[in-house]
Amino acid sequence: MAFSSILRKSGSFARPLVIAGQLLKNTQRQSSYGTVLLRAINQNVQKDSAVPTFGFSSLAYKNKPTSDENLLRVIESEITCAQETDNHTVDEAPSNFPFKILDQPGQQTIMLERTYQGEEIKVEVHMPDLVTGEENDDGRDDDDESERASQSSIPLSVSVYKKDGPYLEFSCVAYPDEIVIDSLSVKNAEPSEDQIAYEGPDFQDLDEGLQKSFHKYLEIRGIKPSTTNFLHEYMINKDSREYLVWLQKLKQFVEA
Repeated sequence: MAFSSILRKSGSFARPLVIAGQLLKNTQRQSSYGTVLLRAINQNVQKDSAVPTFGFSSLAYKNKPTSDENLLRVIESEITCAQETDNHTVDEAPSNFPFKILDQPGQQTIMLERTYQGEEIKVEVHMPDLVTGEENDDGRDDDDESERASQSSIPLSVSVYKKDGPYLEFSCVAYPDEIVIDSLSVKNAEPSEDQIAYEGPDFQDLDEGLQKSFHKYLEIRGIKPSTTNFLHEYMINKDSREYLVWLQKLKQFVEA
């Protein structure tokens, strides 16, 4: 009786252990099944091209041109066009050209220099104001003004110096075969910063005889149509050269 009682007690104690062991095995088996299933799903996703993916395509990004590349193509196209259509040679002055030309690359203007009977004459020549022919009639009644508006021109600043004292400064516009004086002023070599100098009346308000005399004054010193007509072509070619250099500098900057 005592022995059978012990067996019953032992059996009642072992049964929970067996059940616990079976539960543990079931849990491990389910975990293994879950791992295998998840692995299979991941493999199928990678093999099936129909399954959408959300990764970033670096290849597509590299193949797409950037804004800088587009800009470079436009600049290179403009450089090619400028090289093929414009004249970039430096014009040689004719033998009777009265001035020495000082042309520094990269500058908007050129300087002319000469001496005449002890005077020093300097001329600052600006880029031409070109007229294409589409700006002809602007409703002006004056025939001279209307004709000038349809012509290209070059702004000039002419300074006449003597050894000592003040100098004369003429503001002119050179048209084909004609030079117009816009203003004339007497300036001090060392102007005062505290005072505003009187620059005289508008040149067109001067006596007609005085206007003609000053035109002759400039003509004798080399400011005449034969000079300015050459300068017109010279400055057009300079503008083409400077524009090409400007484009090349732009290209170098964008490429850097």
